[in-house]
Amino acid sequence: MGLKSAKKLVKDRKKSRWHDKKFIAKTLNLYEKADPLEGANQAKGIVLSKLQKEAKQPNSAMRKCCRVQLKKNAKTVIAFIPGNLAQRFIDEHDEVMIQRIGGKQGRSKGDIPGVRFQVIQVNDQPLHLLVSGKIEKGRR
Repeated sequence: MGLKSAKKLVKDRKKSRWHDKKFIAKTLNLYEKADPLEGANQAKGIVLSKLQKEAKQPNSAMRKCCRVQLKKNAKTVIAFIPGNLAQRFIDEHDEVMIQRIGGKQGRSKGDIPGVRFQVIQVNDQPLHLLVSGKIEKGRR
């Protein structure tokens, strides 16, 4: 490395960046292409079924979740139902609004394996108000 070697160093650096998986994913927009919400923060969908996921070690609990089919692209995702006994307010064929849970780099958060979304509204009613008893579930 001496005088007038800057051009070669820049060229080598550009070439070697393609060995980094994070650089490839960022440059080719791989996350946006595989994202069920297609870059949006929230999405509406229809509940297909309710299910329970077992928490990861060292916790032992059954986390309440539901399988949701998105309206915008018909993809199916699993969404967590937050709140104590909140699953009582969600039935099959209800319209729900989901959002990202907020784990690191789009991954699942906490001890629920493979769940990246959570329910925030049921039939246009906020879920946290339904759980606290401030409003009743609307009829569709």
